[in-house]
Amino acid sequence: SNRGGRITSFKADFFSSLLRVCRKTAVQARRVALQIIQTTIICAPDRLRDLLRNMTRMQLIRTLAAWRPDLTGFRDVEESYKIALKSLARRYLELHDEVADLDDMIEAIVTDLARYLIACSGIGFTSAAQLLLTAGDNPERLRSEASFAALCGVSSVPASSGKTTRHRLNRSGDRAANSALHIIAIGRLRLDSKTKEYVARRIAQGHSKLEAIRCLKRYIAREVFNIIARRHKQINQAQIAA
Repeated sequence: SNRGGRITSFKADFFSSLLRVCRKTAVQARRVALQIIQTTIICAPDRLRDLLRNMTRMQLIRTLAAWRPDLTGFRDVEESYKIALKSLARRYLELHDEVADLDDMIEAIVTDLARYLIACSGIGFTSAAQLLLTAGDNPERLRSEASFAALCGVSSVPASSGKTTRHRLNRSGDRAANSALHIIAIGRLRLDSKTKEYVARRIAQGHSKLEAIRCLKRYIAREVFNIIARRHKQINQAQIAA
């Protein structure tokens, strides 16, 4: 039934949202742990700093986590730094694993709901989850592409002055969805030749790079809307037929 489909969709959206909140807090905590590690190393004795030079982030973290400091020597300056850095590195790795586990769960939910969305260039699981959640929370905004663009905060607002015709970004709307579109846009700009050509063409027409990216986000919102709307129609038709 249609009601059953809505309940299934609601549950999936709810669990995806819940996991994404957990992921966000874990990522924030991991970032804080890394910042404290970096600050602690700066203040550490020269010998320790020299040992830790020229390492990648994960080489550094795993090196610190593998240290075996003398826990009874915590009154010694060097040993106290080793104890602290090992503790912070282990915390970072625990959070790193937690984020990876949550990513796997989010990926499974999004794959069930949106394999048609993540098939598009530059749309990853986290961004797809956010866009689906935004669409699911605001079904009334899926009536038109322009309404969905406004919901995502990528509709343009006239900002002309004198003889110059400009549009600025609409700052209202769902900021998380806007952030997801921005991540997709930057990813495409870095990896997709057609996107690079599109932005270059916009800049050649007199737009700033920020304006060109705004136009790109608007284009991606249109693409996402069409995919979601088409999929909703297919699901509704299948439920009616059943």
